[in-house]
Amino acid sequence: MSRSIATRTLRATPTPLIRPILSRQLPTLSTPKRFNTTQPPLPTATSSPRNPYLFLGASAAALTGALLVGYATAEIVDAKDDSSQNIIPEQAQSTGEKYPKSLMVNGVELPVITQVSGDAADVDKPRLVILGSGWAATSILKELEPNSYYTVVVSPQNYFLFTPLLPEAASGTVEARSLLESIRKICRRSRSHYCEGEAHDVHLEHKMVEIVGLDGKHFLLPYDKLVISVGAQNNTFGVPGVKENTHFLKTIQDARTLRYKLMNLFEAAALPTKTDEERRQLLSFVIAGGGPTGVEYAAGTYDLIHYFPDLLEKYVSVTIIQSADHILNTFSEAISVFAEKKMQNQNINVITNARVTAVEKEKIVYKKKGVAKGEKDTFEIPFGLCVWSTGVGMRDFTKRLNDKIEMQNNKRALEVDSRLRLKGAEGIYAVGDCATIENPKMIDIVIRRFEKLGAQRLNYEEFCAVIREILAEYPQSRVHLSKMRQLFDDYDVDRSAYLELEEIQKMLKDINNKLTSLPATAQVAAQQGAYLGKKLSSLSLQAPSAWAVTESTFKPFAYRHFGSFSYVGGDNAVVDMGDGWSGGGVGVYFLWRGAYLSKQVSFRTRALLAFDWVKGMVFGRDITRS
Repeated sequence: MSRSIATRTLRATPTPLIRPILSRQLPTLSTPKRFNTTQPPLPTATSSPRNPYLFLGASAAALTGALLVGYATAEIVDAKDDSSQNIIPEQAQSTGEKYPKSLMVNGVELPVITQVSGDAADVDKPRLVILGSGWAATSILKELEPNSYYTVVVSPQNYFLFTPLLPEAASGTVEARSLLESIRKICRRSRSHYCEGEAHDVHLEHKMVEIVGLDGKHFLLPYDKLVISVGAQNNTFGVPGVKENTHFLKTIQDARTLRYKLMNLFEAAALPTKTDEERRQLLSFVIAGGGPTGVEYAAGTYDLIHYFPDLLEKYVSVTIIQSADHILNTFSEAISVFAEKKMQNQNINVITNARVTAVEKEKIVYKKKGVAKGEKDTFEIPFGLCVWSTGVGMRDFTKRLNDKIEMQNNKRALEVDSRLRLKGAEGIYAVGDCATIENPKMIDIVIRRFEKLGAQRLNYEEFCAVIREILAEYPQSRVHLSKMRQLFDDYDVDRSAYLELEEIQKMLKDINNKLTSLPATAQVAAQQGAYLGKKLSSLSLQAPSAWAVTESTFKPFAYRHFGSFSYVGGDNAVVDMGDGWSGGGVGVYFLWRGAYLSKQVSFRTRALLAFDWVKGMVFGRDITRS
């Protein structure tokens, strides 16, 4: 799954270019023309007095020059502020006074590492260990006050990856390196330390994290505060053949592999020795999953086809298989319908209400839902490339931790409270794809209020006081509880102007059934990381003995949805703002690019990404196999 992200800038008044597109009703757009393989005539002095390519080239050169100057300036500033030094785990540095040099764990003696670099600054401060280098982790580092903790970031990847643009990297629109930023540079700004390794286990009784280094050796890192932001892994749902015969799109290696495979298939199909049947099989692309990642990869793949016009009409097929009744089913229905029509206009086959039952070497098998008895419900599609993007599941590390904590009952993610604290473990937080916020216990608040008042029913004013208390503790329920007058009237069945306990219990049960977990997106992870970074900075000003009391006064995490984007092909994108505003078209496509450009974690990646897009407009995308 890929992750979608938007920015606060989306709330600004749209420009004249975009204003007709952002509306409460999806705009009526003209049907996109099918791709034309003929090339337009070159402009001549008689037909065009002004050369548009000259203007475009000059604009691109000016933009590139400005970006390069800005990038060079930023690099000079970064170099002057370089406070990181050779950050690697060294057993010789394990000289902490309150920790042993080694510890026996599960019958094995492991070294305890109290200092992971030659920089001894802050080593005596409370220890913060952050597991992961994704959206949540980098957002924590941005908000964390420098020198507030002895902070260690542990991740098997020494970079941050801008995941929402992985489909563009996989289809050759942008370079893979344009989506990467060194985690060491990000750590440098908050005087944190980076250690390349992977979390293996958490020993709660010792407050130690067991890490596996690149050399395969295990060691222990002590913590006072531990943040788990390791993300999730691809979920195969037990479908046979998925791991062996499909490709995932979750890492930068996945994007590079897909791009290489894609070019291989096109070049192989272009060989004169191939039969028509072989070409159709090679150029059959199947995407299992109709979320943003699957849709964007399908759209990007079809955009790539016009570079091989001889193969376009007769041999290429792109198919999306979706288990729900619409693609992009987390968007509004109008957006889903618009995206499906756009896909169909581009000859992308969309199969909905279908569940994949098996994936063989060159064939995918799926079963349609709701088929009448006696009719065929199982179908096969041969493919040259199959991409699996149907959801995420727990990593081995989080499963191991989940099993050892009694209060952890969720089998899909680590369960945290409304302040992102891991249930059943002191001093540990979990954020991002690996975590889910517990369902609110709203009825407990109501019962406490009844006991406090000594009453058996509530009038409207008392009911409003209860609802405000619930909203303060569980902000995610605001969308269902904000209309208090309407709620009161709807559940006051006997029109007594009072709500009995049974009536309130029914109301809260109905609302609980409507509540859903936050989506596993970059936007959610980034907001959780920013919230936790600010909270940890505030806690650093208090003595550790006062942390529990101080933390209880913090407001719960409240997610704000700033919109979701998805590219649907042909320089068209869709946006769903979540409050009734939605749109689609070319204007939204430029809005989508602007939003992602603004959310880059450094000027370097912002410059590289802008250059890739300008380069693509001027010269076309890179279709070399490298």
